[in-house]
Amino acid sequence: MHTLTEEQKQQIQQLLKQELEELNKQVTENSHYGLGGSLGDSTGELSSYDNHPADIGTEVFERGKDVALNDKAEKYLGDVRDALDRLNSGQYGTCSVCGEPIPYDRLLAVPTTLYCKAHVPQKTISQRRPIEEEILSPPFGRTSLDELPSQNQFDGEDAWQIVESWGTSNSPAMAEDRYIDSYDEMEIEANENDGYVEDYESFIATDIYGKDVTIIRNKAYRNYMHQGEGEPLLEDEPPSDELN
Repeated sequence: MHTLTEEQKQQIQQLLKQELEELNKQVTENSHYGLGGSLGDSTGELSSYDNHPADIGTEVFERGKDVALNDKAEKYLGDVRDALDRLNSGQYGTCSVCGEPIPYDRLLAVPTTLYCKAHVPQKTISQRRPIEEEILSPPFGRTSLDELPSQNQFDGEDAWQIVESWGTSNSPAMAEDRYIDSYDEMEIEANENDGYVEDYESFIATDIYGKDVTIIRNKAYRNYMHQGEGEPLLEDEPPSDELN
């Protein structure tokens, strides 16, 4: 069984003491990453409440980052102290899982380690998914029913299209259709029929008795006529002066 020599132990002890000194400076000399003071100290305000909550958004973000850095430093500080205790008690350098000696090169790289390379916890990224996905299937876009057979009711995609039609932060470069003509056609499936199935349903109108058929010359009507689909049934285009 390979054991550490006295020279190797001294070298590792020196590394651990250097780490301990640097960590103490990080944690104590900057008041635990500034957590020793209140949020008002960093903003210069008498109160953390301002005209708008977003005014202190940066300070709240920085305070959350300080908490994370401080927690990490304190955890590593505890690991270094535990390693020094194990080194002084003669229990250093042995894997806590298999009991085999940890290679010296690994100890130099990670002097606080408790494990040999074969028994490091969570060596690979977990592929486990949240249990909720077994019920909420598919996990994303489950309210979009366009791809399902015999589904034509109002769904999640339709709800988003209505919201998106009022404007988004997207630019033409981010549009689903790369050949858009205007910002009014930016939304998903902007040319999709809204409230009707066939184009002619949007421009054929009758009275309340179903008589007196009239034509509403909208964009769908013009596209319909341009494609030559309803020439025997629909009236001709009026002169251009009647449209003005």
